[in-house]
Amino acid sequence: PRHMDSVLDILDALESPARGGSPGTAVALGRGLGVCSTPGCRAVLGEPLGTPDRHPALTPGQWQLLTELLHHDPATPELGAVLTPDGSTVALGPLLAGIEAGLRSGGFGRPLPILDPPADPLLAVTITEALGTSFLLAQGGDNNATALGPGGCWDDVENPQNYTLRGPPSPVPDPVAIGAMDGAVLGARLARGPLLVAELLRGYYGTGNGSGAGRPPSSYRRRNFGALAGQGRLEKEVAAVLELLRTLSPTSELLRDLGTQEVAAVAQRAAREFSERYVECPAIMPRCLWGARPYRGTPTPLQPPLGSVFLHHTLEPSQPCQTFGACARAMRDMQRFHQDTRGWDDIGYSFVVGSDGYLYEGRGWHWVGAHTKGYNTQGFGVGIVGDFTATLPDPDTLALVRDELLPCAVRFGHIRPDFILHGHRQLGHTDCPGNALFQEIQSWPGFQ
Repeated sequence: PRHMDSVLDILDALESPARGGSPGTAVALGRGLGVCSTPGCRAVLGEPLGTPDRHPALTPGQWQLLTELLHHDPATPELGAVLTPDGSTVALGPLLAGIEAGLRSGGFGRPLPILDPPADPLLAVTITEALGTSFLLAQGGDNNATALGPGGCWDDVENPQNYTLRGPPSPVPDPVAIGAMDGAVLGARLARGPLLVAELLRGYYGTGNGSGAGRPPSSYRRRNFGALAGQGRLEKEVAAVLELLRTLSPTSELLRDLGTQEVAAVAQRAAREFSERYVECPAIMPRCLWGARPYRGTPTPLQPPLGSVFLHHTLEPSQPCQTFGACARAMRDMQRFHQDTRGWDDIGYSFVVGSDGYLYEGRGWHWVGAHTKGYNTQGFGVGIVGDFTATLPDPDTLALVRDELLPCAVRFGHIRPDFILHGHRQLGHTDCPGNALFQEIQSWPGFQ
């Protein structure tokens, strides 16, 4: 399966000292198989040494999977991605490029070159070259050209084989953005001292198709990448890498008619839009990833921007879910209860918040829900998984709703800037969202 667990099995074999492996084995193979095929990345990491033969530690099936995942083809970016235990989809190219840059800047292998003009090598091979190029191409194309996204869906999260993008791809679809952030975060970690790559990735993503006990570090990637390269630094580094691309072929053609100020404007837009989408706003797990059944009947469209947000707790399950596997199960259970027992068309909530760091799409931004009787057309219903009668969700989960979801919903035009936040109990005969949570939200922006 195209799951990070399969990649970890391959890395274990490649890095086994008994078979002559080391942290650099996988990285060197990755370069030979097509990771880092762009001009800027090659300027940083150097030219590959040629196409390698199958490594004796790998079975023919493992070798075939590895070559498919690492062969860079801009026309089919979805082929280079794997599903990770935290439920996100990661492109291996920028991930491995960041790992190589981190190992080399930490003293493992050849030193990295000093770039002229100067640019951060780790950010160049993970995100800034891809981001700058993408926004340059979008600017030169038609007005509908997109520079970021889309996301996509796996055919089966238990046995992922095929990933399909949900729209025309930009040079930075979601898996590339996520792989780039992970490559930057993990490369920065490796710069402090080498680790076996399998050990590093296993600790970061968790293991076993999301069945681990707690929230993995990878679910904090947005926060950690933001700390490493906030919008101001990202803008500076995109501008720097574009000036580097001016000196390289064939990208010099792209920049031939652009002055320094125009390059600065591209960098500013790229950094702002990337930060808004992937750093400041929460990731939303689409219905296809948690295994939703189809909607029954015909959904009724909402008319955004809406004026209200209604906060709920799910009560059942009563325990917060801390992993993708547990939250996806909770979503399927709630949908089954809402459809089969209550007779509704679908799960009632617009969105559900797990304690794994993710939002789960219920009826989403576009369709009327069944969450707050009498008010469903007026606002979005957001449920937090758990029973919050006596205890609160953890601080990260509260911050996800208060500081990320609500401001981003305003920014992208889903709710009005003067929206009103209500607890469910204010609009019906219920204890929802629990005494502890209702007390908490009374200090939040928009509460009335």
